Amino acid sequence: MQKEFRKYRSCIYTFENRCIQDLGLRLGDDATKIILNTKGTMDDITPEMKKVLDFIDGKEATDDYTRALEQEIEAVRKNEKWRLDYMTLQMRYREKYEQGIEQGIEQGIEQGIEQSKRQVALKMLKKNKLSIEDIALYTGLTIEQVEAIEGDLQTL
Repeated sequence: MQKEFRKYRSCIYTFENRCIQDLGLRLGDDATKIILNTKGTMDDITPEMKKVLDFIDGKEATDDYTRALEQEIEAVRKNEKWRLDYMTLQMRYREKYEQGIEQGIEQGIEQGIEQSKRQVALKMLKKNKLSIEDIALYTGLTIEQVEAIEGDLQTL
């Protein structure tokens, strides 16, 4: 996407949720995404916004607002408690992320095992040589689950 921003050189891009296949079909959720491009060269934003974008891009603060921003940023940088809180929050996010990955893997394994049991039961039912009770015993599924699979098989 960066290439597109460089290509068009606009300072502001506004997106709304709409269907790719039918551009006239919108979600109607009123969600709008605005992306500001600090490298934009077009005059499609106010002079004040341009000063903010220039400041974000590393240029000197040139008005009262960007100088106030600069002072706030410097105060935050010097605030040890805020930095510690931020690092702690980042560590918690990382832990939650890793826990989510672990849970996802566990759920995937459980789903894979369950799917495998169902596939084995389906094959056994197709052979029609074992009772539902035996299939449940050998697969670890409940009798109700095997009966449900049998019902699905009969509807096919």
